[in-house]
Amino acid sequence: MNPHEVRIDKWLWCVRLYKSRTLAAAACEGGKVKIGGQVVKPSRSVRAGDIITAVVGEITRTVRVIALLDRRVGAPKVPEFLDDLTPAAEFAKPREDQAGGYRPKGAGRPTKRDRRILQSFFE
Repeated sequence: MNPHEVRIDKWLWCVRLYKSRTLAAAACEGGKVKIGGQVVKPSRSVRAGDIITAVVGEITRTVRVIALLDRRVGAPKVPEFLDDLTPAAEFAKPREDQAGGYRPKGAGRPTKRDRRILQSFFE
């Protein structure tokens, strides 16, 4: 199950950093994936010990390759193949962005007054 060489786009998809291999390849081509600080192409081979930085949505994930694989694995098995070095502050970033326009679940549709208050944040 552990091949000698695996493409970066395939490995990123296998360890579930991206939902599809196409998205992983697009991220590589868009300069959102780096190995050792260098932008990589989707065809770049991954080796054990490489440190990969990938922008996934709003979060910049940093992972160390522990082992190679060429087939997608279930979420419980992912820690066997990567060591997540992403700081906790990165995971908190999306929650901070919601703070300005947050509405509690079940609050219903905003009233005219609520919409005016929300609009004042964006002006």
